Parts: sequence; structure tokens; C-alpha cells
Amino acid sequence: MTEIFNKKEFVKKRQYLRKRMTKAEIFLWSKLKGKQINGLKFRRQYGINNYVVDFYCPEQKLAIEIDGDVHGYNSRMIHDKQRQRGIEVLGIKVLRFTNNDVMKNIKGVLHNIITTIQPPLTPPS
Repeated sequence: MTEIFNKKEFVKKRQYLRKRMTKAEIFLWSKLKGKQINGLKFRRQYGINNYVVDFYCPEQKLAIEIDGDVHGYNSRMIHDKQRQRGIEVLGIKVLRFTNNDVMKNIKGVLHNIITTIQPPLTPPS
């Protein structure tokens, strides 16, 4: 079986990104960590194939990306779309927010995340 998650060759890249999170990433992480959203565990700077996503919830197969200003350039938008398709083909949903969304509308961002999350499966009675 091919390794898909947290490939060893990207350990240093993930560590580097964790140490250099943006203010928006830090702010959103403070709302996601510790199972604060529906009791779900989120991981930060998580490797999926050859990519590193900002946040990932394995239980929900949900990746969250926070885009800074650089993502507004045409060449970067093309790269982001290809990257997102490469992640979604694995059955993973990708949510994208801007730094501005997170910093100025955290309630809206959290609402969007919560409404995207599937309700937990309840065992049949």
C-alpha cells in the first residue's frame, strides 16, 4: 500500500510550517485544537500525498486551507486548484478561507466548518 499521509520525506517541511504559522492560522488553530468542534480531532500542517494542508480532520476527511494574499495571483490560483483536485480525488473535502475571513469573521468560518461536518453516526437501536 502506498503511503498517503504524513510521508517521511516531508517531516521537516511540516515542522517548518508549524513553527511559522500565520496569525490567521494560529487564531483558527486556537478554535480547532482540543476537540472543540463537535469533539473532533484536527491536526495542523498535515501531509496528504505530496501536499501539506493547514488543518485536517481524519475522522471527517476534511482539509482546511487558509489562503494569504499570495493566493490571489493567477498562477497561484491555478496551482491551488490542481492541488485541491489532487486532494479531493482521495475523497477528502477541502474548505478554503482567506486570512481576512479568519481574522474578521471567525464566527462565519466556524459556522461553515460545522455545517460541513457530517453528523456523527449513531449506532442502531
